[in-house]
Amino acid sequence: MSDQRPSCFGDLDTVFPLRADGLRASPTECLCCVHKTPCLKTAMQGRASVALKREKLDRAYSAGLIGFLERWSRRKALSNLDKKK
Repeated sequence: MSDQRPSCFGDLDTVFPLRADGLRASPTECLCCVHKTPCLKTAMQGRASVALKREKLDRAYSAGLIGFLERWSRRKALSNLDKKK
């Protein structure tokens, strides 16, 4: 196993891209990579994690799983978290 990371390591749009259906999924070439787990963990930290959580909230709101006030409250908390990072 090589310790050298590929150039795409931790790049959210490369290792966990948004598909045409609006959901995210890892491409096939990433699934066979030996660095996939630490790569995805790195990609989902920091500001990228806030963006992912916003996407998840918007999908839940669109599906009717949460109400307007809950969505607004969670987005406000994410905005505050984003300002700290």
